[in-house]
Amino acid sequence: MALDLCGQLCKVILIIFNIVFALLGAAMLGLGLWLRFGANTQGLFDVNFNTQQFVIGVMVLIVLGAVILVVAVFGDYGACNESRGALTGFAVFLSIVCGLVIGAGVIAFIRSDEVGEQMAMFYTTVYAKYLNTGGDPSMMVTLTVMQNWFQCCGLVGALDVLVKKTCPEHSFTGFFTMPACPPAIVDLFKDKAPLVLGLFLGTAALLLLALGCSSQLRKEIKRSRTPSPSYMILSTSTNLPSTPHPYEDPVVFPPLTLATSADV
Repeated sequence: MALDLCGQLCKVILIIFNIVFALLGAAMLGLGLWLRFGANTQGLFDVNFNTQQFVIGVMVLIVLGAVILVVAVFGDYGACNESRGALTGFAVFLSIVCGLVIGAGVIAFIRSDEVGEQMAMFYTTVYAKYLNTGGDPSMMVTLTVMQNWFQCCGLVGALDVLVKKTCPEHSFTGFFTMPACPPAIVDLFKDKAPLVLGLFLGTAALLLLALGCSSQLRKEIKRSRTPSPSYMILSTSTNLPSTPHPYEDPVVFPPLTLATSADV
């Protein structure tokens, strides 16, 4: 028995979701490994408290990217091959990731000032390393991603010509109004903490949607593989021995006697 319409829809949603999820995880893992083992960045991972925010940020990228990639592999394999075991593993991993996302959102909301300052220090470290290495490609990618995400530019705004090619595109007025990145990052986490929490919770809602589709697809796969009960069909021409009804009294006939000549 094939999957019904609901099962097919959940299967398509999971395949698309996990393809996007795999691309995101691969990008995060690749960037983290690039920053960790790049020739110009290995020295930052020595015991140096001035770069601890950078080290923590890179390790988070590597671990989170690897976890996301593993979850996506389980999900895609389970959906494409209709494997209940792989879908179960996908659901377990996805539940853990969803819990981590919600926890990170709550922490970012409660300790918004501290989180903003740590992110600003991470940016400053990347900025300084970008200038010291003469435009290292990994640093350039990291700066570009962060500046486009926070819509900021350098340490003095759009007037910062040292990182001009990594800044987001802006209009003529934006040349004077685009803020510097460290204060913009701190203000985002401090003044817009509910928005940051909403982003985390929105991400968790998407993960829960995928989790629900996984559960529904597992049920549909189990139903489609359950054999239908067999029924015995009796032909109308089958001769069955007739038995008296248990509540029906048998008919008793009196014994027959032969008449004699004396009785006549």
